[in-house]
Amino acid sequence: MIRHPLYIYSRSLVTLALQIQHTPQTHLFQCNKRIQELARVGRVDEARQLFDDMSQRDSVSWNSMITGYTQNGRLDEAQSLFNVFTGKNVRTWTAMLSGYAKHGRIEEAWGVFEAMPERNVVSWNAMISGYVQNGELKYARKLFEEMPDRNVSSWNSMVTGYCHCGLMREARELFDMMGERNLVSWMVMISGYVEISEYREAWGVFLMMHRSGMRPDQSIFVVVLPAITGLDNLKLVGNLRTVTIKTGYEGDVVVGTEILNAYTRSGCLASALTFFETMPVQNEYSWTTMISALSQCGRLDDAIALYKRVPELTVATQTTMMTAYAQRGRIQEARLIFDEIPNPNVVTWNAMLAGYAQNGMLEEAKAIFHRMPVRNSASWAAMIAGLVQNGQSNEALELFAELHQSGNVPSSSSFTSSLSACANIGAVEMGRQIHSLTIKTRCQYNSYVGNGLISMYAKCKNMEDVSQVFSTMKVRDTVSWNSLIAGLSDNYMLDDARSTFEKMPTRDVVSWTAIISAYVQAGNGDIALELFLDMFARGMKPNQLTVTSIFSACASLGATKFGEQVHALIFKLGFDSCLFVCNSLMTMYFKCGCLDGLHVFEEMHDRDRVTWNAILSGCAQNGLGKEAIKIFDQMEAEGVVPNEVSFLEVLCACSHAGLLDKGWAYFNSMSQNYGITPLVHHYTCMVDLLGRAGQLSEAEALIENMPVEPDSVIWEALLAACRIHRNIKLGQSVAERLFQMGTQKSGTYVLLSNIYASQGMWDKVGEIRKMMKDRGVTKEPGISWIQIKNQLHCFLMGDKTHDQIEEIHSTLNEFYGRFRTTGYEPDTNFVLHDVEEEQKQNELLYHSEKLAIAYGILSTPRGSPIQIMKNLRICVDCHSFMKFMSKATQRKIIIRDGHRFHHIQDGSCSCGDYW
Repeated sequence: MIRHPLYIYSRSLVTLALQIQHTPQTHLFQCNKRIQELARVGRVDEARQLFDDMSQRDSVSWNSMITGYTQNGRLDEAQSLFNVFTGKNVRTWTAMLSGYAKHGRIEEAWGVFEAMPERNVVSWNAMISGYVQNGELKYARKLFEEMPDRNVSSWNSMVTGYCHCGLMREARELFDMMGERNLVSWMVMISGYVEISEYREAWGVFLMMHRSGMRPDQSIFVVVLPAITGLDNLKLVGNLRTVTIKTGYEGDVVVGTEILNAYTRSGCLASALTFFETMPVQNEYSWTTMISALSQCGRLDDAIALYKRVPELTVATQTTMMTAYAQRGRIQEARLIFDEIPNPNVVTWNAMLAGYAQNGMLEEAKAIFHRMPVRNSASWAAMIAGLVQNGQSNEALELFAELHQSGNVPSSSSFTSSLSACANIGAVEMGRQIHSLTIKTRCQYNSYVGNGLISMYAKCKNMEDVSQVFSTMKVRDTVSWNSLIAGLSDNYMLDDARSTFEKMPTRDVVSWTAIISAYVQAGNGDIALELFLDMFARGMKPNQLTVTSIFSACASLGATKFGEQVHALIFKLGFDSCLFVCNSLMTMYFKCGCLDGLHVFEEMHDRDRVTWNAILSGCAQNGLGKEAIKIFDQMEAEGVVPNEVSFLEVLCACSHAGLLDKGWAYFNSMSQNYGITPLVHHYTCMVDLLGRAGQLSEAEALIENMPVEPDSVIWEALLAACRIHRNIKLGQSVAERLFQMGTQKSGTYVLLSNIYASQGMWDKVGEIRKMMKDRGVTKEPGISWIQIKNQLHCFLMGDKTHDQIEEIHSTLNEFYGRFRTTGYEPDTNFVLHDVEEEQKQNELLYHSEKLAIAYGILSTPRGSPIQIMKNLRICVDCHSFMKFMSKATQRKIIIRDGHRFHHIQDGSCSCGDYW
């Protein structure tokens, strides 16, 4: 039979292949490959068994086995094999060198390097990388300079070392000197700048790379997108998306998810949702990113709806939904998901632990911590942080000590939480020990740890240590500067904080927020508002914390108009669904005496206990006692458990509205229904409630018999009731108690003087005045202010400095004359001077709130409402005068005094003359 030549040829190939398959060389190759595979997955003993059974070995066999030992940390066994191998080559020496370097035995690595009979560029790079990995940049650079030949990996190793230590100036110098760069070079530089929050520089390096013609890959897109997020510039996200289209990476799920991240972290939820729905491929990270973003913006229902759409639930998506529930206080739903996961990983266990801790359920958190089959550094960090956040700082430090004694290296998160614990209890010496440990573990240069050190020393009032930590930082990134500003602010060094702010090389939104918050906390809300406008003018967009600080400033100033403008702004910024922003907005309106706070509450999709407490507080401040009771009942009906603050606010509301029976019912339910032990503040509310209702003896008995030690505030509440009801005997007794307690508050003296003055006991008034002088107690002057066209105008009693003071006085006299003919009688009972009645009336006429209302009438359109803020309690005469003024001018007058709001309209006040 004649065969085709091609058939004969193909048969020959098959025969040859079969022969090759069974040659000793092929068997050796397969054995070497198997050794490498076993070592790579940690099965080193099996690899050694195979190595020992081999009838023939070559240098690859020995090098593979030595490398397997070094990769798995079994350096002594690697060294033993190295010692008996007679055919060592440069790869053998380099494998041994790399093993020692990788596991921190840098001196032994150097010994191997020095003993090498020959070296190639890979050997030099291995030694340099070893020094870099162990933080020995000085030796790495010296070796780098001595290299006979360098390749791009040599340069990349040095640049990487500098970047990891935050030494970006040195990294950039080397980078600019490189004759050849690859994608790793660009990626390292970009990520290095991102790591220290130098986002503009990171973006600049990317543009430089793009212009050089280097085509970015997935890793470049992944590191540059966080830079865009840091710059908070959505236009750049669009620009980068164009580049991904041109390079074919738009459909890459990893790149797409990073773009999604950029949208969500910039607060542009609408853009994120649109992009998510158009992604050609979605992975579990895409779904988790979107679920998490919706939850963090307060849109839990939307997050739940998206979770239900996940095509295939994974541990990651379930863990994300657990976290979302836990963050919103719905811990039971979080636990249900946790129990549904058959094999939760350590991340899931950590999420459940953190969820319990965040919701104050420490016993449950501890139970999870002790049940965990495997703990990682995040587990310890979560438990330590939970203890700190729930006020158990001493126990947190004990757990940190246990972590250290176990031989594990604490994470940066564990360090920062422990430093926070030290700050909370003033344990500066323990803080110093932790500081020393951060140095030993090379964590002191971590920005979060540096922040923690500065905050700890600042809260312990050790500003010299704050300065030393800051000055010795290798890299002072924006976080470091921000921490210093916060520390200076906390120690009332506002001028130094402002000076530091002005010196900052670059400022981010946190920097602006820190200095704005500092001025708000210092009571300089007007400067805070100016800084906010300056921030906007410089193109810096505020974050949620900036906005909440501004709402706080508006609240303290009564700057309702400014607050309304910021309210409109939060919709543009995408913060309108953010829970704590909405809580702050509602509080701002109530503190400005604006009942729009009720509308904010009604429109909120999500509410937490802070929300309910804020609405209760707002109702109490604005005389809405019955509304407060309805809201408290609604809160209980919706399953939100009231806490000490909830009861304090509802008791305060009852006190302002004179709801005595309701007040007693709520007070008793604290312990009977909720197991909450009333604190001195709750007793103070009850004393105030009883005192205003005229039950002075019952109020005194409550103080005498309560199980907690009375403070000066509760006695002052009773003294104020004595003034209202003109009870001289009890008033004298209470005042004497306060004097014995060493009170320096002028209010105590003034209240007692008022009681004496109301009875015409002028000798006693004189005694009080002399006592104040002898004790160095000065009466706080009454100040009222009004905001007209974003400018605050302040008035003191009898003020004669205002530009329009003559016109103001003339207006007051005109209205005074009109009111006298329609039933107004000046109440001079509490004028603290023994003078003629006419002089008393003149003194009353020029109280600060009357000056402010006259200026408001002169400066605002007819019929528009007028709002006045006052630092002290409004007097009876001014209250009466304002009611006449509201009727005569047909205006609504809102006055916030030192205790509450008075909404006065058409001759009547929201307080019902009960305040």
